[in-house]
Amino acid sequence: MKQTFLLLSFLTTLFSYSQEKYPEDYFRNPLDIAPVIAGTFGELRSNHFHSGIDIKTQGKQGLKIYAAADGYVSRIKVAQYGFGKAIYITHPNGFTTVYAHLSKYSDKIQKYVKSIQYKKEDYQTGSLFFKKNKFPVKKGEIIAFSGDTGSSGAPHLHYEIRNTKTEEILNPLLFGLKPEDTTAPSIQSLKVYPLNNSSRINLQNKSFILPLKNSSKGKYIADRISAFGMIGFGINVFDRLDKALNKNGVYSLEMLVNGKRFYYHNVETFSFPESKFINLHIDYEHYKKYKRKYQKTYKETANKLSTYKNLVNNGIIDIKNGLSYTVEIIAKDYNGNTSSLKIPIIGKASNSLFTQKIDTTDYKIVAKNFQKFKNKNVTVAFPKNTFYEDFYLDFKVENGIAEIHTPTIPLDKSFTLTFNVSKYSEADKEQLYIANVENSKYPAYQSTRKKDSTFYTTTKTLGKYSLVIDKLPPEIKLLYFKDQQWISELNTIKVKISDNGSGIKNYRATIDGKWILMEYNHKNKILTYNFSDKKLVGSKHIFKIVVSDNVENTNSVSTTFFKKQVN
Repeated sequence: MKQTFLLLSFLTTLFSYSQEKYPEDYFRNPLDIAPVIAGTFGELRSNHFHSGIDIKTQGKQGLKIYAAADGYVSRIKVAQYGFGKAIYITHPNGFTTVYAHLSKYSDKIQKYVKSIQYKKEDYQTGSLFFKKNKFPVKKGEIIAFSGDTGSSGAPHLHYEIRNTKTEEILNPLLFGLKPEDTTAPSIQSLKVYPLNNSSRINLQNKSFILPLKNSSKGKYIADRISAFGMIGFGINVFDRLDKALNKNGVYSLEMLVNGKRFYYHNVETFSFPESKFINLHIDYEHYKKYKRKYQKTYKETANKLSTYKNLVNNGIIDIKNGLSYTVEIIAKDYNGNTSSLKIPIIGKASNSLFTQKIDTTDYKIVAKNFQKFKNKNVTVAFPKNTFYEDFYLDFKVENGIAEIHTPTIPLDKSFTLTFNVSKYSEADKEQLYIANVENSKYPAYQSTRKKDSTFYTTTKTLGKYSLVIDKLPPEIKLLYFKDQQWISELNTIKVKISDNGSGIKNYRATIDGKWILMEYNHKNKILTYNFSDKKLVGSKHIFKIVVSDNVENTNSVSTTFFKKQVN
């Protein structure tokens, strides 16, 4: 009886602690529609883990966004990329909620933000921070409207919950938001890796993608393999929630070897600084070559992710000759829907000797050292610990293209790439820039700093780079109106701008000589001004726009329009 009482007391305490740690009834749904998830917390994105959940907005913009709980607006940011228009609310229970890709803010906030934009004469506000008494909000109060701003691929609400003090990011589903989910993860493929020279898989020292069979619902089995020595696995898996076709990330991955857990990680929480280690968590080389992400079920030495729990030998399996093994990989979504994959293994040593040929070059990278290499007119400089391990770097310069290895190795830090441009005329230097030319048809502008006879840039991506010249100014096209036209019926001015070279750097628009706020949608390349921003005086007006690209080629359009505005 006493033991039963103690057990019940322990479970009650554990449950209470869990509730206190992640209160499930404190935050409300930030929308007034049932949550349908298009992107899960911690799912694999390019160079980072997804830091929130993406809630579908029925393909629409303008849905009301509500404060998830009492608190105050502590931060607002308007940016062209990233979160676009975002709002941060700090709550008295120690958490902060974040709402991103908004179309606009509630009236009082929108008025304040526009005043800052007009004062700065800039659409982008940077981060605006506030104290408690500036914009207090109540739970359920309208704070904004859904949109598609920033680096959003379609209209949705990006929603986050953070620890206010530590800024640790937490899975919003831990706080009681319950999207419908009855579908188990879908395991797509499996890869097995030899982890040193003496390892063997099917008598060879190379990685394999293993065929899978779906034996029953949520149950998969791989073909039997022979192996010997240190090996590891990688799995390509996604999850779908109900009412959505999006391929989302899973909540947890577990690996058992003969029934014993060797590997486990979940996406309950992580911090922003560790998100970069996604490139060690996945098979980065395979992803860069084939655009398919395999999550490793073993941990690389340099990987500092906190999402791993109680690993055995870092998830690396040491296969002994003559022994049999059953490896099981278990994928779960947040709702507990489960899929599993079994891999039968027989330990089989090989008598053949194998020594991997060392691909030596003149440029040896010692990861812990600062290193600088020069080839013809190009110099590369790598800070200490730019790379996670030592290796030999391929570095050549041919036909004006600097090839710095291949973009299949992940970097921890940016390196500096410098071109000597002394052979170019001063006029050409003005229109010259550094570009990534992995895709030769579409050179990608790199932020280029110019100093006398050298141009340089910083980047975290290896690959091909070149100097490119851009002599063409941006293009400007007026939409839905033309010079000398009455446009009293129009509520907005729209202009399409584009640049086929170095890309748009900035734009400035005025009416009657005064700056106006034009919001740029970089997805459709359209700038929009809303006449409700300010009242026009008189009926004849001059609209002017000046657009510059990244090497300062400039184009402008000036036109006269007529409008009687009634506010």
